[in-house]
Amino acid sequence: MEMDPAGQQVTDTGTADVIGRPILFFPAAILVGLALDRLLAWPFAIPEADGVPWIVGGSLILIGLAFFAAGVRNFSRAATPLPTNQPARVLVTTGIYRWTRNPIYLGFFLAYGGIGVAALSPWILILTLPLAIAVRYGVVAREEVYLERRFDDAYRDYKRRVRRWL
Repeated sequence: MEMDPAGQQVTDTGTADVIGRPILFFPAAILVGLALDRLLAWPFAIPEADGVPWIVGGSLILIGLAFFAAGVRNFSRAATPLPTNQPARVLVTTGIYRWTRNPIYLGFFLAYGGIGVAALSPWILILTLPLAIAVRYGVVAREEVYLERRFDDAYRDYKRRVRRWL
């Protein structure tokens, strides 16, 4: 067994074998949602009064970008790759990762929902459920198995201390 630079035990050098690049799932779902808005138009449940959708949507987008940026910054500081098709060098547990194990995906979901609200798109919001299922089981679950295999007890301890989302 080898040790990573932070002294964590490393038992595997593979990757998480996720179903696809998570960063592409969200724009793809937005495009599908906008196409469905054109093809199968539904009225948006929240009336467009005084820019409320823009304020709510914009706020969600900004909060989502903040989560995303904080997660990326922590990965960068730890000198470990962000893409899921590369092996993790270090188990990142500092910064925003002290409160959530998935700040980047959480940021994506908040920004995605914000775009759906700001665009007054019921289909983007409806597609949140299948998107969440795909990310949860096709990406996050596989990453968790990989990280447990890669970092053994260090990751199991981290899972006990920090919630998956918030």
